Amino acid sequence: MSTDAVSTGSTGSTGSTGAPRFDPLAHPPGDAELEGRVIALTGASDGIGRAVALECAQRRASVILLGRNVKKLEAAHGQIEALGGEASIALLDLERAVAKDYEELADAVIARHGRLDGLVHCASLLGTLTPIEHYDVPTWCRVMHVNVTAAFVLTQVLLPALKLSSDASVIFSSSGVGRRARAYWGAYAVSKFAIEGLSQVLSSELDTLTHVRVNALNPGRARTMMRRQAYPAEALESLPLPETLTGPYITLLGPKARGVTGGSFDCQPAP
Repeated sequence: MSTDAVSTGSTGSTGSTGAPRFDPLAHPPGDAELEGRVIALTGASDGIGRAVALECAQRRASVILLGRNVKKLEAAHGQIEALGGEASIALLDLERAVAKDYEELADAVIARHGRLDGLVHCASLLGTLTPIEHYDVPTWCRVMHVNVTAAFVLTQVLLPALKLSSDASVIFSSSGVGRRARAYWGAYAVSKFAIEGLSQVLSSELDTLTHVRVNALNPGRARTMMRRQAYPAEALESLPLPETLTGPYITLLGPKARGVTGGSFDCQPAP
């Protein structure tokens, strides 16, 4: 696999070789983009995760919905079935899960599907917008655990299933504050910096040795509950709906991004 066609930060720029870098926004997915693929997604009960899960199913993937809210997962599952798609639910509380929970999930994926073609990390905690000097330590630990450690563990246990695919893709959902620091964003910003680093390290380890590609993707401003929590005075109706931002996720999961790894991309054009 090659990293020459990879974008970091701004889409559509050129690499050190002078070759155009891959821009998922320039490669809209087709109707059957993910046909026959098995995709697992965290945070699939709400927001960006749910929107991406529904879109994966519409693009003919078999979807594994990972989350902790049974009612919301069942609602997403029902939507997918109504669309004629295929989905299964796997309860996983990233804050409280222990080794056995992860191992059972990995075993179940292999037993049911024989492989995994995609893993999308959308689950995340915001924590609080507080100066580092006053940041609550238990809250810091919760955010770092869910956003970084749990993502690492889940990826690690599912790597054997991903390696059984002929073209697997791992996507870590990032953030603008995980690329350029902003005051008061505390543990959330630090966790997203860590996610960018985890994505790059894993990509470097797997490149040329496996068919697993790894990239980070920033959804950007969106009409979600987390956005409301971060900006309570903001007019949410002025922001794009999550379902309008799924295209780059689908492209990076599909065959158009084969060989693209180690990148850091955006779901929305730079302002």
